[in-house]
Amino acid sequence: MKDSFAEEHLYLDFSLQDRDGIFPLHTSISLFLLSYCDCKLFKVFLVPTGEDVDDQSVMNVLGDLEVHFISRYQLPAVVQSCCLPAVVVKDGKFCRAGLSVVLRHIIQKTYEADPSKTDVVELLGFKKTCLKACAEVSQWTRLCEISIPLAVEGFLKASPEQRLTVPPDILQLEKKLGEPVRVHNDDKIRRQKLQQQKAGAKSTMPAVGKEATEEGKTVEMQEHPLQSLELSIAFSKLLVQERSDVGNREASHIRRTKTSDLPPLDHIFAEGLYFTLADVVLLPCIHQFLASSRKQGKNLVNLPLISSWYQRVQEVPGVKRAAAKCNMELLQLPEVMSAPEEQPQDSSSVSDELEEENQDSHFIGGPRPTMTKLMENGIEAKFSPHPCPKWTLDWSNLPSAVNPGEGKMSRDRALRKQQQLNNLVSVVTKLAKPGDVIVDFCSGGGHVGIVLAHMMPSCQVVLIENKELSLIHAKDRSDELGLNNIWFIQANMDYFNGTFNIGVALHACGVATDMVIEHCIKARAAFVISPCCYGFIQNTMKFKYPRSHQFKEILSYKEHMILCRFADQTAVQLPPERRLIGKQCMGIVDLDRAWAAEEHNYSVQVVSMEPESCSPKNNMFVGIAA
Repeated sequence: MKDSFAEEHLYLDFSLQDRDGIFPLHTSISLFLLSYCDCKLFKVFLVPTGEDVDDQSVMNVLGDLEVHFISRYQLPAVVQSCCLPAVVVKDGKFCRAGLSVVLRHIIQKTYEADPSKTDVVELLGFKKTCLKACAEVSQWTRLCEISIPLAVEGFLKASPEQRLTVPPDILQLEKKLGEPVRVHNDDKIRRQKLQQQKAGAKSTMPAVGKEATEEGKTVEMQEHPLQSLELSIAFSKLLVQERSDVGNREASHIRRTKTSDLPPLDHIFAEGLYFTLADVVLLPCIHQFLASSRKQGKNLVNLPLISSWYQRVQEVPGVKRAAAKCNMELLQLPEVMSAPEEQPQDSSSVSDELEEENQDSHFIGGPRPTMTKLMENGIEAKFSPHPCPKWTLDWSNLPSAVNPGEGKMSRDRALRKQQQLNNLVSVVTKLAKPGDVIVDFCSGGGHVGIVLAHMMPSCQVVLIENKELSLIHAKDRSDELGLNNIWFIQANMDYFNGTFNIGVALHACGVATDMVIEHCIKARAAFVISPCCYGFIQNTMKFKYPRSHQFKEILSYKEHMILCRFADQTAVQLPPERRLIGKQCMGIVDLDRAWAAEEHNYSVQVVSMEPESCSPKNNMFVGIAA
């Protein structure tokens, strides 16, 4: 490890260990990635979920990787507010939490320390986006990061009778592996596949069955009786070799074939043709599931795609070595090429239901019939008086690092941002007491949180943001100010479980506003939130719209979506009448949210920011637990 790299501590939950891995599965996945990357940059701590363990005890469970035990109450304070896995610089205030965020960080740190490990950074996929989208908005991230690990853990804990049924999330993965692959430049690859099919021949996968070099050692690769074009391309990349036929020009009749008539590409790995972080996440989970199924003598012909994928992943250089370090005895399954004998009715899982609902949200027409329907039932937008309409910070006397104008923001935009901050900060300072914990959700570059931490040194401020670069920029500004009352957590909101007194969010997009409200209600915390991007609102795994009982009795989901789409039509360049309708739709959507919170014994007001010109999205919630 380079001396310039600060020591980082990785904290993992620990419940039990068996011959095939450590539980929970998030821990097995994290340790498997460390072994695959041969990464020793982190000091690894296992945190038992049961009774305390002496923090001096050490166990070498992964060869030369030293693993320490630590009790939960000994965790750094910022980590105690997060779900594990979590990474934090020793004695630092910057925490990364949640499986995908932590795994991506391990990959990035490994590559930074040794840029020759290109195979490691390629786990992040094309444009380095693999599992980057948070589970709240990405069905694929949710399936890999949450649904399948939980489904396998539940399967392993179930009674033998309950294990007779394959979990729906496993069936969903089987279905995903059967869908056509979309990759960058796939038109060219699909034309090559068509030419191969026309020739009636299979290409040979380079070097498979021969020797590949891995860390100076000879590794035997398994022979494949059938070599598809996709398989050849996938392993050519893994073995850092060039296919001799990739540069060959296709025949003229192949070049003239319409794209719509080209054959689809088949999955080789989880996300398509190439081995990525998604495969690393899924392997320990699917291994545990298949090992348990095999012990029961279950016929795996019903999961041919998962079985073939499992065998294929084992051939990736470094996988067997990492599995051996993690005590994973990989199975050798028979080749299963037949289709599933039968597919249970619920194999499409909840995600398909959501997809159908969201497809129904497309509409033609305006919001007037829906607004009229609400008015006939006595419902229309209601705005309360602003609690502090004239309040403003003395921006001219604040340090430059506090000011949102610092950086590349234009003067006009900086002024509007100052006005937006005046609105939120005025209400928060009125609500806050010394010692309170204030959480800035969806914090971005920390415009709200840094102002609050600077203005209220007696309060602890926590910034939560999924985008790493934004949070790093916020920390740089905080360091410049010398703030000691601020934490930074790179995580999806679901991975924050700390207690707090006030939640704030400036322009939380779409469903994120409802997630912030939910977090605040669970903590019985006050909230000051400015919503944004109403057009992104849609039913999710966690939320159904409309939100309140009153609205559900009157509006359908489709009618609610009409209001959300038109609520986004408040831009200054639009005609005044259109903006007025947009403002009314914003007010109605937010009234539904306010009433939903009041069902949890909250008092909620919806107000307009002052001046309203500070933002096209100028609504603000103020909620207080009764």
